[in-house]
Amino acid sequence: MASNVEAPERWYLALLGFAEHFRTSSPPKIRLCVHCLQAVFQFKPPQRIEARTHLQLGSVLYHHTKNSELARNHLEKAWFISQQLPQFEDVKFEAASILSELFCQQNLVDSAKPLLRKAIQISQQTPYWHCRLLFQLAQLHTLEKDLVSACDLLGVGAEYARVVGSEYTRALFLLSKGMLLLMERKLGEVHPLLTLCGTIVENWQGNPIQKESLRVFFLVLQVTHYLDAGQVKSVKPCLKQLQQCIQTISTLQDDEILPTNPADLFHWLPKEHMCVLVYLVTVMHSMQAGYLEKAQKYTDKALMQLEKLKMLDCSPILSTFQVILLEHIIMCRLVTGHKATALQEISQVCQLCQQSPRLFNNHAAQLHTLLGLYCISVNCMDNAEAQFTTALRLTTHQELWTYIVTNLASVYIREGNRHQELYGLLERINPDHNFPVSSHCLRAAAFYIRGLLSFFQGRYNEAKRFLRETLKMSNAEDLNRLTACSLVLLGHIFYVLGNHRESNNMVVPAMQLASKIPDMSVQLWSSALLKDLNKALGNNIDAHEAAQMHQNFSQQLLQDHIAACSLPEHNLISWTDGPPPVQIQAQNGPTTSLASLL
Repeated sequence: MASNVEAPERWYLALLGFAEHFRTSSPPKIRLCVHCLQAVFQFKPPQRIEARTHLQLGSVLYHHTKNSELARNHLEKAWFISQQLPQFEDVKFEAASILSELFCQQNLVDSAKPLLRKAIQISQQTPYWHCRLLFQLAQLHTLEKDLVSACDLLGVGAEYARVVGSEYTRALFLLSKGMLLLMERKLGEVHPLLTLCGTIVENWQGNPIQKESLRVFFLVLQVTHYLDAGQVKSVKPCLKQLQQCIQTISTLQDDEILPTNPADLFHWLPKEHMCVLVYLVTVMHSMQAGYLEKAQKYTDKALMQLEKLKMLDCSPILSTFQVILLEHIIMCRLVTGHKATALQEISQVCQLCQQSPRLFNNHAAQLHTLLGLYCISVNCMDNAEAQFTTALRLTTHQELWTYIVTNLASVYIREGNRHQELYGLLERINPDHNFPVSSHCLRAAAFYIRGLLSFFQGRYNEAKRFLRETLKMSNAEDLNRLTACSLVLLGHIFYVLGNHRESNNMVVPAMQLASKIPDMSVQLWSSALLKDLNKALGNNIDAHEAAQMHQNFSQQLLQDHIAACSLPEHNLISWTDGPPPVQIQAQNGPTTSLASLL
């Protein structure tokens, strides 16, 4: 009698052991694993074993094969059978979770939502699964850009975590909600929520790695909030805290002791991902502040770390990190006079976006913006206009929209014959009245654009007013590139007005700052002015030295210009519709001329 009772368990464990052996083989033998699991059904097992086996088959097929229909069939059976069995939560809710993932992969979001809602409704006595399913449904709404529903769910999760005594997971829900509120620009709601989060994080006593990871999440939100607002100087204390925090995490040993509260069984990000993220926000800061060599150094470190991680981990967030890093370093290259390298990195972003429609959907506007900036740098103004117009059509992000409009206005100013379009744009980014975003940096740039236009129109007193406003704002937040650009343009105005001493007082610090950044265009412009200024002041030796500098900068820019326009990737400047082109045909040398950068 005893042997009859034990027999089913023995055959089941044997088949399960074989299946696991084949699944974890190197390389995995998925077909044999599936055969072993399917063999379980031949023995007409009890419902618990039947449901668990359907879940295991569905999971293996979903994660390791392209047979999504068969995976779906098994997962639906696991979900159906497990709902009829008492105390079978793990199988029931894991089946619902994976099945909803599969539905999303098949673009059946309307099937995933009610499934997750049902699972959330019946999981309230199972804290871990209830929280996990709430996170999953909130993420689904976020991917659909329904941030209001996602925030509501995260609020429900935060309250539930508080009731079940998990301050750690409550903080995770609240920080996630804070992230979405920042995305929605609901700053009035963000500030009290971040204050509450700061208090919860500091008061929570638990696993040191979990505590520090909460602090990283909190500080990343604070830093990105400052950077979105263009407050490069104000962010420094937070950024320093964040860098110290990630150093602390890297010295802590992973604690294998599981939390006693099942609702605490969550991690925000793996330690290695957090390191890359901190590098990333440091690059963002360095780029905005105009410390471009520092941005280059941290980008190199982050990309090296990403390459190592991507060998072992196919998480989509790593590709997102990589694209954002490349977007920032491309802008640095264009400023430092490395257009050919920038163009090759734009092509790299295109390749990454080809591999993921979602990534392309999220970064298409940025990609066209970068191409627009590249077109300006090689004096292809018609292409720059087309790229910026495409980017404007694709973005709903207010800060990016304002940034694109500012650059498009600079194109119209240079072309000199687009007055109607130019005034239409300037009216929409008027820094003195109803400026569309709260960004300090973008508002300072809008004053600079007004100053540039007034300069070209010969309205020098008006230009000086706008540029002094830019200088005041850029000095307040250490916006070095805007400071350098404003100084050299003011210097040019004073030179035209015949006030050589005042011009010199502007151009010399502009040159020093541009060399420190380094900003090749401002260096070229400053050296040209210094040559003429010193000649006018009778300083022949200094004039000769400035002329030599100007010649060197011109040669470097010309060589880089020819190299960039000779690359097959240069044809990307004509792409304004649909997904990135798969192959870029080579062309017969450069088709653009190096016009004066003044």
